[in-house]
Amino acid sequence: MNMAITVPARYAGLTVTPPVHATSRRRFTPFATLSTPPNTSSSSRQAAVDWVEATSSFFELDNRPIMLFDGVCNLCNGGVKFVRDNDSRRRIRYEALQSEAGKNLLRRSGRAPDDISSVVLVEKNRSYVKSEAVLKIMEYINLPFPQLAFFLQFMPLFIRDFAYDNVANNRYALFGRSDSCEI
Repeated sequence: MNMAITVPARYAGLTVTPPVHATSRRRFTPFATLSTPPNTSSSSRQAAVDWVEATSSFFELDNRPIMLFDGVCNLCNGGVKFVRDNDSRRRIRYEALQSEAGKNLLRRSGRAPDDISSVVLVEKNRSYVKSEAVLKIMEYINLPFPQLAFFLQFMPLFIRDFAYDNVANNRYALFGRSDSCEI
């Protein structure tokens, strides 16, 4: 790129060098590129399981949502008993996170199959985790819980999940655990 610069006569001996950005083009280096992960062939990517499709049979004959819970946690078992006692219309089904069906439903929800850190509510077209799952479960059970869920939804999610995580991370120490699922 050629640049002509006009300089007054009194500065005739002065050499003007254009700024660096005017003489060269910037070269950008991408921070990340999309590519096939190592040791992954296109056939193995095609063989990936569509977990929504693979678990659609759970909702073919029964559209009720499924509450996934930690089957060995005393707090979680107590929560299931509470929901069951307050769900007079039997609108929710239950499944332990540790079961094969629970692991598949976790995958459907985009979570690792061994992730037992949170209650999950799986509906036919959507999943909820942590405090959102608790609020959604409250909407399904008897009064006054749907109204309470309505007011709690206005609390910021990060505050609700912070409180949820503190209880969930200490649930075994606070409430204990059992050897097997009691439900």
